[in-house]
Amino acid sequence: MKKALKIAGYILLALLLLIVVGALYINISGIPKYPVNLPEFRASMTPDAIDRGEKLASLLCAGCHLDHKSGRLIGKHMVDVPAEFGTIYSKNITADPEFGIGGWTDAEILYLLRTGIKRDGYYAPPYMAKLPKMADQDIDAIISFLRSGRPMVKADKTPDQEPIPSFLSKLLCRVVFKPFPMPTEAIPMPDSLDVLALGQYLAHNLDCYSCHSADFKTNDYLNPEKSAGYFGGGNKPLNEKGREVLTANLTPDPETGIGNWTEEQFIRAVKYGIKGNNEPALQYPMLPHTQLSDHEVGAIYQYLRTIPPIKNKVERSLNL
Repeated sequence: MKKALKIAGYILLALLLLIVVGALYINISGIPKYPVNLPEFRASMTPDAIDRGEKLASLLCAGCHLDHKSGRLIGKHMVDVPAEFGTIYSKNITADPEFGIGGWTDAEILYLLRTGIKRDGYYAPPYMAKLPKMADQDIDAIISFLRSGRPMVKADKTPDQEPIPSFLSKLLCRVVFKPFPMPTEAIPMPDSLDVLALGQYLAHNLDCYSCHSADFKTNDYLNPEKSAGYFGGGNKPLNEKGREVLTANLTPDPETGIGNWTEEQFIRAVKYGIKGNNEPALQYPMLPHTQLSDHEVGAIYQYLRTIPPIKNKVERSLNL
């Protein structure tokens, strides 16, 4: 009996030693690195693509990268990233070749947006959005805009502040969050006249489901409909003061979701942040989406009406 206990003790000690050594390795080695297999790609740079890209970048990139003083995408301290992930700064993504992404090739930007792998092979942690399901045309539009020299992306020599990821970030990047595969087939744009297809595309690729489902950790970024609590709200992003803001239930449940909302009410809330008698409908990190047309927001509304309702009453967060 004593011999068995002694052996069990040695085994436990060995396991603890392995855990300590593994934790030390993860903490020292940091964010993992992967092979870079760049595709052939050149951005189209057409005026229509640049216009479309500016709209998409305003919706998807500006929230994290826009410095409000300069009006440029030079990066900032991301106080809305939970503290357990570390001290995080977004990057300068202007056209400056030294301090921005002016020295990156179009293919390197594409590869990062699709897979989450930077040109040096390091993985971009989960607080950077990836676009594995976005249409090829829209990806081209974003990259065309980043190359355009327009005011928001005009070369700026503001140096990056290096993020300080926590042990948790390093661990999650090794065991939970992994790069996405490059698409092997073309991803077409939805037919703009197919309201439900357009609404689903926008609801997924503008990251609406990511915030409005149950939790970022349980989102399925390759199959958004399989995310836990899909559009049922209750996720807990942070505002600019680092306080939790519960997301709204956007399923068609009539009591706790938007089942009793009209399309006009939904458009007014999403585009202008107003509901009812001029009551505020939105709180940071959700901002008014004035860049979207009534047709686009209406399409999102019509799509949300088709998803399974979830009864989940979310109390409105105080605007503190």
